[in-house]
Amino acid sequence: MIDLFERMKMGTEKQQEAYTAIMELDILNKLSSYNPVLCGTLPIGIDISGSDLDIIMEVQELESFEELLQTLYNKIDGFRIKRKTINGKEVVKANFTFKDFEFELFGQAQPVHKQHAHLHMMIEHELLQRYPALQQKVIHLKNQGYKTEPAFCKLLDITGDPYEGLIRFGVEEGIITG
Repeated sequence: MIDLFERMKMGTEKQQEAYTAIMELDILNKLSSYNPVLCGTLPIGIDISGSDLDIIMEVQELESFEELLQTLYNKIDGFRIKRKTINGKEVVKANFTFKDFEFELFGQAQPVHKQHAHLHMMIEHELLQRYPALQQKVIHLKNQGYKTEPAFCKLLDITGDPYEGLIRFGVEEGIITG
């Protein structure tokens, strides 16, 4: 699989700036035991103004993870952290702003390659490779207020819940396994 994060070193100016910010925070190193992976729109080139940097991780011990995030990043602008339940799984989310980027660090007890954020990004990346014209159409819809997954689903006529629908479409198209 292509390392989308490494490609950002030589990507657009915004991708290079994001890469530098992530490296300055040393997130991938300091949180390496949680297998951090950058997900979202920036690595695949469909970001718009205000797009954040989502770093997902596999976390079995949410309490110690939460404490570590507090220790490492609580002095950064806008730092906030919370626990919530998503799809029946307890998660920890930390948000802050650094170098004009909104960061979201997300941990749950599931391997990163099985988390929805990662699956969505892999499907979207493959679709952009197959159909390059999708890029500007998705960006256009996002600038009109659509979230990424609903934008893809609108363009591909995927009905129902866009987050589940995109995963179903990815399985049907052989992009990911079910």
